[in-house]
Amino acid sequence: MVLNRVFLIGFMGSGKSTVGHLLARSIDWKFIDLDHYIEKTQKRTVAEIFASDGEQIFRQIEREALHQVAKFDKVIVATGGGSPCFENNMEFMNREGLTIYLELTPEVLMQRLKDAKASRPLIARKNEAELLDFIKSKLKEREAYYKKAAVTADATAAGVDSYIKIIDGYRKKY
Repeated sequence: MVLNRVFLIGFMGSGKSTVGHLLARSIDWKFIDLDHYIEKTQKRTVAEIFASDGEQIFRQIEREALHQVAKFDKVIVATGGGSPCFENNMEFMNREGLTIYLELTPEVLMQRLKDAKASRPLIARKNEAELLDFIKSKLKEREAYYKKAAVTADATAAGVDSYIKIIDGYRKKY
């Protein structure tokens, strides 16, 4: 088997899209942000899907999109923060490619997210204390799924070169 797909997972604000773009450019692969892919195929935003159809329908759409992008070769996929936690997506991603969990502490995530609240409906109206509590609560719910990733990377210390080494190490296994 050849390693053709890397799935970046982690909480919102962990750097999945930023790392994914840089990593894809560095190894000359395609980059897909799963939320953007969904918005393009559905012709509406993730927030609009949540508002009009609810989370359950969004998670079904997300699963279908994940299965579609998993057919592509030489692709880095940045998943949504909740993607691994629903529809057996984590098990699917582990079968279809290399999963890397970009791990950060709740405090670092809060610092990263507090200035981006306007673009993130789940946290838009939270003050810093509420935001930190929200992050801690959600991480507690999601950590078991995130920890099923093949690799856990300290997202504060790992630069693109570190991710390239991880991928190269896994390519040798295949």
